[in-house]
Amino acid sequence: MFHVDAHHHLWDLSVRDQPWITEEFAPIRRTFTAEDLVAAAVGVDATVVVQTVSDPRETPELLATANPLIAGVVGWIDLTAPDAGERLAALRSERLVGIRHQVQDEPDPRWLCRPDVRAGLAVVAREGLVYDLLTLPAQLPAAIETVRALPDLQFVVDHLSKPPIATGEREPWASQIRELAGHENVACKLSGMVTEADWAAWTIDDLRPYADVVLDAFGPHRLLFGSDWPVCLLAASYAAVSEAAEALTAGLSAAERELVFGGTARRVYGLRAGTLP
Repeated sequence: MFHVDAHHHLWDLSVRDQPWITEEFAPIRRTFTAEDLVAAAVGVDATVVVQTVSDPRETPELLATANPLIAGVVGWIDLTAPDAGERLAALRSERLVGIRHQVQDEPDPRWLCRPDVRAGLAVVAREGLVYDLLTLPAQLPAAIETVRALPDLQFVVDHLSKPPIATGEREPWASQIRELAGHENVACKLSGMVTEADWAAWTIDDLRPYADVVLDAFGPHRLLFGSDWPVCLLAASYAAVSEAAEALTAGLSAAERELVFGGTARRVYGLRAGTLP
């Protein structure tokens, strides 16, 4: 199996602060390098590194990261900028596979439906790139409207849209994620679950109902494994996250598991032979 981790992060606090790392996240308030990733991601053949801040300087730095394990970069541009097309063109690289914005931090639950945002997303579609959806459950109705309005744009839902695993609630998240999955231009990352659960006491059984929903709704051909390292370290090691994903997909066939742990990421992000180790 060619194993792809479709979601991880890197940051250097000596270069740039990460304002989202609050006191609650103190265990990960340190620098994480590509070398740290290689040491943690045992058995992984390729990865996709994802932006962490809304800063135009970060994406060129990620694209320039000299590590053969990194096959793709999901970067950031200001989607609302009138010159979003020019900004995206300036980043053009074989390694740039997608764009993301922290929609979860936007106070307007319908931010994705703004005309200027939709115009920026249309630019992403024209460039043939993926858009990673980082949303909370309350933002799913706007996400559903947006993917319906932009059928030519490939979307990837990060972290199952962060369902409330710690409380055990499933609705309305489950119904809405199924509705989102009804659009073929949407895939979903099997990622970020441990940090939505009880950090100190989560179990596979806590995660399973949520994993089962997306497995059924999207199918293995639209699911991608992602570690969410190093954010996952708040609740679990890299190895523990990988083992949890393997346990949650144990009922799949070998061919289906190959999709979740590599094939879907390679197809959805268009990871090219020249970018793969």
